Amino acid sequence: MDQTINLAALEAWMTSHVDGFRGPCAIEQFQGGRSNPTYKLTNADRAFVIRTKPGPVAKLLPSAHAIEREFRIMSALAGTEVPVAHMECLCVDESVIGRAFFVMEFVSGRVMFEQSLPGLTPSERGAIYAEMGRVIAALHSLDWAALGLADYGRPGNYFARQIDRWSKQYRATEDDSIAAMNALIDWLPSRIPANDEASIVHGDFRLDNLIFDAIEPRVKAVIDWELSTLGHPLADLSYHCLTWRLSPDLFRGAAGLDLAALGIPSESDYVRRYCERTGRSFERVMADWDFYMAYNLFRLAAILQGVAVRARQGMSASAGSLEEARRVRPLAELAWSIASQSAN
Repeated sequence: MDQTINLAALEAWMTSHVDGFRGPCAIEQFQGGRSNPTYKLTNADRAFVIRTKPGPVAKLLPSAHAIEREFRIMSALAGTEVPVAHMECLCVDESVIGRAFFVMEFVSGRVMFEQSLPGLTPSERGAIYAEMGRVIAALHSLDWAALGLADYGRPGNYFARQIDRWSKQYRATEDDSIAAMNALIDWLPSRIPANDEASIVHGDFRLDNLIFDAIEPRVKAVIDWELSTLGHPLADLSYHCLTWRLSPDLFRGAAGLDLAALGIPSESDYVRRYCERTGRSFERVMADWDFYMAYNLFRLAAILQGVAVRARQGMSASAGSLEEARRVRPLAELAWSIASQSAN
């Protein structure tokens, strides 16, 4: 799909809406941002990031590509313990470049994709993982009402609503019957843990959605907030912890790696430290951990199914999206293996 932006129109709009902006600019599209196309815009003085909805399409899935929400959450988080890029402006007038978009500062630093963190020492890897843990704990500890986000989602009953949402979206994009997905759609609603709480959740908190300082093990910005809402913090944490369950060839995970030799904490140690930071009982969290893992693998499979279908329909920003279809079945089968062996 052609994701070209009318640069002249964009420059004219930014001249009127971004303080101190002036053209001309160079523009390049990032390889990531499969759902919402993302670009780097550079002029003589500085660099910006432009994040847009996809170009004109026949149909978008319900609640998808909500860049207005991304702009709102990152604006609200400015100055908190959760680092985000500075938001410049939001444009919902699709006549400007043919789709809604927002402009934010370009944050320079390291974006790392491989969970084994090649090229780093064991102590450096441990520091990176510790910083990830600090940031997600800080996110779940924020007072969302005080940040003006009381209406950013519906607190309570999060798992039931999410299971229903992703079941429907999976069915809407289903192109091949997967027995494990069918079983999970039946199993998950009946196994939801009784403990209910709410926090801001990122929805896709993982290593490559963090921009680290070029030298220090410090997160400079958390990016890609499209799936953020008010939800259950342990749903967010357990999604993040899929790192320990997924193999490197399946989804850039760490399963099967010699974590101790690499200096990477075990899943159990990582969760325990999160519980210490947030004042939760580690034992209580782990009692429902199989459900959280199965739920998140199911959710990820449903998301990737949608990504693959959009790619086949020409609606995706990344050619690699077509490859996501091959991951759906093994993710679903891994989820069902955890669910079917659970004592819960």
